[in-house]
Amino acid sequence: MTALTVGEVLEAPGTPARLDARKFNRHTFWCGQSGSGKTYALGVVLEQLLLETELPILILDPNADFVRLREPRATAAPEDAARWSELDMRVFRSGDSEGEGLHTRYVDLSPAAKAAVLQIDPIADAEEYNALLHLEEEAFGHGAATAAQFDAASMVRALRASGDPVRTRLANRMENLQVLEWDLWSRGSSSVVDVIAERPRATVLDLGGFDHPAEPRVAALAVLEQLWARREERRPILIVIDEAHNLCSPEPATAVERALTAQLIQIAAEGRKFGLWLFLSTQRPTKIHPNVLSQCDNLGLMRVNAPRDLAELAAVFGFAPEESIRRAKDFTQGQALFAGGFVGDPTVVQMGERLSEEAGGDVRVPLRS
Repeated sequence: MTALTVGEVLEAPGTPARLDARKFNRHTFWCGQSGSGKTYALGVVLEQLLLETELPILILDPNADFVRLREPRATAAPEDAARWSELDMRVFRSGDSEGEGLHTRYVDLSPAAKAAVLQIDPIADAEEYNALLHLEEEAFGHGAATAAQFDAASMVRALRASGDPVRTRLANRMENLQVLEWDLWSRGSSSVVDVIAERPRATVLDLGGFDHPAEPRVAALAVLEQLWARREERRPILIVIDEAHNLCSPEPATAVERALTAQLIQIAAEGRKFGLWLFLSTQRPTKIHPNVLSQCDNLGLMRVNAPRDLAELAAVFGFAPEESIRRAKDFTQGQALFAGGFVGDPTVVQMGERLSEEAGGDVRVPLRS
């Protein structure tokens, strides 16, 4: 067994707390309210996976908490820092942040995802939806263009020049919604989808810097769709979704949210046999779609006070004693209950120290000197 040392057993100080790395081939749920140390402790587990396994990790990062993952702390042991610097880790930033930009290609989206982005209903907007489908066939079905050659402005001009009133309406929709102007699109340059296909040890996608509220979800949808489309390759990857309630709500409101939630439900239900494993982190279990939550076989639980959330956790994760789950309301910062396949028995742990720098953190109140 490859053991991941993540801290000390709380009831036996000095006794290492270890997780079975082999059991990350199941979905994992990580939960803790604000101030519990959830994101910091999540980093401890991911660092151990990077150091002790060959499992590639994709991190969907809404708050830029992991954008400094490549940087070892000054307090790190020299041998650990040396090993860390040898790992292939890529970080992609959104918005105006410095670093390599986070871009995907509009043309890489499935027709259904494009329709969601354009707010086209296949029934209510049947003519426009059909025109969108035929546009796909004309542009790429016969090798007329490649994804790298695609130009949104040219597409809109061609739609208008067609003289077809349905295509004109489609062009108007594209321009009025301004979705083709998003910073997310690569516009012929490289896409993070291509990088993830190469399976670096870690790929961090900073989703928090986009201007339009749909862009982070569309970025996640583009990546997950491509992973699912290539699932038969059976190349394992751990898909870490921090603040997962942003991407996997039980009540998705928009077409993009519904498409993204449906893709996550599909991965949760069927992805394990293809090596697509989820690691969901959030503050509240009731904010995660139940069809995803119920598929998780590993649990990491930090401080949670809300009775409703504790009751939900006890109902979903029957392999964790209810008494242990309710104990979470009294956890101090950095304490966590581990239960499920990746640990022999439910165990309360004092989490260890991070090796890499954590980019997030609370902003201090300015005080008088």
